Amino acid sequence: MSRALFRHIAADTARLIRRNAAAETYPFAKTGLAQSRPYFRSRQLLERAKETGVSPSPSLGFSSSSSSSSASISKVGFVGWYLGMVKSRPVLTKSITCSLIYIAADLSSQTISKTSSESYDLVRTARMGGYGLFVLGPTLHYWFNFMSRLFPKQDLITTFKKMAMGQAIYGPTMTVIFFSLNASLQGESGSDILARLKRDLLPALFNGVMYWPVCDFITFRFFPVHLQPLGIASLSAQLSPHQPAISILQDFSVLSVELGW
Repeated sequence: MSRALFRHIAADTARLIRRNAAAETYPFAKTGLAQSRPYFRSRQLLERAKETGVSPSPSLGFSSSSSSSSASISKVGFVGWYLGMVKSRPVLTKSITCSLIYIAADLSSQTISKTSSESYDLVRTARMGGYGLFVLGPTLHYWFNFMSRLFPKQDLITTFKKMAMGQAIYGPTMTVIFFSLNASLQGESGSDILARLKRDLLPALFNGVMYWPVCDFITFRFFPVHLQPLGIASLSAQLSPHQPAISILQDFSVLSVELGW
């Protein structure tokens, strides 16, 4: 009798030891209630925060949306705003950019070349700004987009193809338009414009042979498509008539390349 009682007590003791050991190893094995309590507690706090309009506590792993949005806005700056405008309103933004570049280039040219007694030729500056706004900006947008669709890659061979297209088609066409429009705005007749083209067109194209391939290579190779008009407009302002070889806009174009815009 005593032996049976002893065996019974020993068996109960062994079961209790195994149960306690299992409870220590898997504390949530018996029921999922204890494991789910933190989840329900966090959920209840989130619901109360939404009802009262109070931001959740940072201890729950959440941060205020207003603070994060204000921080992101402060980091954007002018460059981020400009890139957003290029994406949302590309033609208008690029046209205004080209106009401002040509206005600044013409004013800097007059500042460098004029004497103290001479005044600024604001009519010429207006012609340059209008050319950038209504002609150069829109045509650059559509030309570079056309090139990116025709040659979507940006490797070395594709870059040379784009350069050849620019030298054969876009460059001569825009040179003719610039000379003709500028002469027409100055009051020249059709025969005078033709005479000007015969006199100045070929020399202008030959003078750009050593310049424009370098500009096209930098633009097509390193600039993204939506910022290629910015780069080429900055570089083209250096070669426009009445422009000096050195201009403040060259620093802007080099900066845009270095920033990887």
